Amino acid sequence: MNKPTPTTITRTPEEILNRSGQEIPALLLPRPDQVFAERALRLRQLAAGHAMRDYLMLLAVVCEAQHTQAQGGLHVPAPTAAQCEAAAQAGEPALDAVHWPRDAQWRSQLRALLVQVLDKLPADSPARTVVQQAAALDDDTLEQQANRLLAGITLGLDMATAPLVAAGLQLYFTQLAAAAGAALLPHHAPGKHSPRCPCCGSLPVASITRLGGSQEGQRYLHCTLCNTQWHMNRVQCTHCGATDGIQYQSLQAVQSDGKPLQRPSIEAETCDACHHYLKVVHMAQDLHVEPLADDLASLTLDLLVSETGMQRHGTNLLLLFGEAEEEAQEADTGVH
Repeated sequence: MNKPTPTTITRTPEEILNRSGQEIPALLLPRPDQVFAERALRLRQLAAGHAMRDYLMLLAVVCEAQHTQAQGGLHVPAPTAAQCEAAAQAGEPALDAVHWPRDAQWRSQLRALLVQVLDKLPADSPARTVVQQAAALDDDTLEQQANRLLAGITLGLDMATAPLVAAGLQLYFTQLAAAAGAALLPHHAPGKHSPRCPCCGSLPVASITRLGGSQEGQRYLHCTLCNTQWHMNRVQCTHCGATDGIQYQSLQAVQSDGKPLQRPSIEAETCDACHHYLKVVHMAQDLHVEPLADDLASLTLDLLVSETGMQRHGTNLLLLFGEAEEEAQEADTGVH
């Protein structure tokens, strides 16, 4: 499959003015029946000719398995309107990923997901060993690994199986966020600076500028865990909220005057104030962009930006890197 050609869409001043009075949705709740299938398709598109082709294709198979498992539904209680209201009053996410009492069903769905992945992988695939290792983890080990993942602790985390465990957690929390539905909606204002997901408290994987209706041209941060998107003003640091000193870096080819030939579909938004960055993908430049998939396929941009001393604000649960042991020990707050 060939990599899709980016599609650039321009809007006239009249079109922008006509939509300016529309109410901007503060939250876009995930669609479990769509999000994983769309991600799998994008990963397959991006894998063509990519240096990380094998890994992107493996994750495409994982996302397809997530999609299949999501169709069966999650039969556990979701947060009630009262719980959402209480969490909002306390300034906490209703589905706090670290403290939410996970139902055992997440492990059942993960194991079914891993069986499907093994069925789809070729017999000679090197990835089969890691998938089998993840499938063999007992309940206690799975819960310990999940606790570390959700708390952002890499000390003691099995980095080989972590993306697969994360896939199970994504499946679980995405279904929970969708099930909570309208109860989550009244408690987040459009444009509010929220560096973490207002639904589950996780970091974003990237942000996306959207197309269509009241979302036209608006920027949303995309949660790495529950796939909720929350509105945030453009040209604003996702880490500290600063609006000055915001710059954009990309891998786009430039002209002789240093200006890009056209606006790229993915950029790193950097902040001179706090020295953090987060990628942003633009639907107006490529209708097919998907925050998590495009983030994975643009690691070169991360490397170049990090060389300037910038630290990444977000995280991608499907590709994790270990931190220095002493830093991890400082972050460890009792997860065993």
